[in-house]
Amino acid sequence: MDARLAHEFVEGTDALVCVVDGEGRILLANPALQRFTGRTLDELVGRSFADVWVVPEHRALAVDAVGRAVATGRAFPQEGDWLTADGTRRLISMQNNVLTGADGRPYAVACVGIDVTDQRRREAVLSERARTDRLTGILNRGAFFEELTARLEPAADRDCGVLFCDLDGFKVVNDVHGHAVGDAVLVEVAARLCAEAGPDGVVARFGGDEFVVLRPGCDETALDDLAAAVRERVGAPVPTAAGPVVVGVSVGGALGRPGAAPDEVIARADRAMYGAKTRQRRRSER
Repeated sequence: MDARLAHEFVEGTDALVCVVDGEGRILLANPALQRFTGRTLDELVGRSFADVWVVPEHRALAVDAVGRAVATGRAFPQEGDWLTADGTRRLISMQNNVLTGADGRPYAVACVGIDVTDQRRREAVLSERARTDRLTGILNRGAFFEELTARLEPAADRDCGVLFCDLDGFKVVNDVHGHAVGDAVLVEVAARLCAEAGPDGVVARFGGDEFVVLRPGCDETALDDLAAAVRERVGAPVPTAAGPVVVGVSVGGALGRPGAAPDEVIARADRAMYGAKTRQRRRSER
């Protein structure tokens, strides 16, 4: 009865079940794997599994892994790309176990594979959403701290610059034109900051109308130049449904050296930004 149930499970499951010997030759392939590869059992048995469903760049490693598993009696879970009948790549999570004969000697590896392609894609999307500001599409506050922390590792080989940017007059835009126009301004400001930050820079929405920019390999002069470019670019009129809208931006900068605390670097840039905003307010009141 147990043998019959085991056979019905292997035959009926949607999991990709196979057994290969120490040379990588297929000894068993269940119907799900036959459908996956587009080959019958007769066409599969005796062939090298690496020539059937393993992607070309992983074939040598896959054959070596099977050989070592049979030689040592130990196999490990893995994930890897398999090829379907039409050549499509699918990510397969593999549970591998070494089979032993009546004499106790390993002779083959049994694999139960689950197609996790769609699951991993959903996980990647959810992970990206968790790191992204939903309105502007740039990084959010938490993701920025992760990026800055990585750049400030003690083993890092260069300083990095941080700009803290706070929009001036944004509340007036929301009050006069409404939140839809305000949102359009935030989206455009994010795009302009990304353009100024360049391919190596990192831009995030810190909250509300606050943005931060991270520039690796920055010194004081380069950071000052970047701040000036940001002020000029963000201060240009933004086209909206209500017509061109102008907002200013107060910018403060700080350099972070390897080993520095991310919170401390952000706090210094924030204080510098408030200093710039205060000076600008005093000038406007004269």
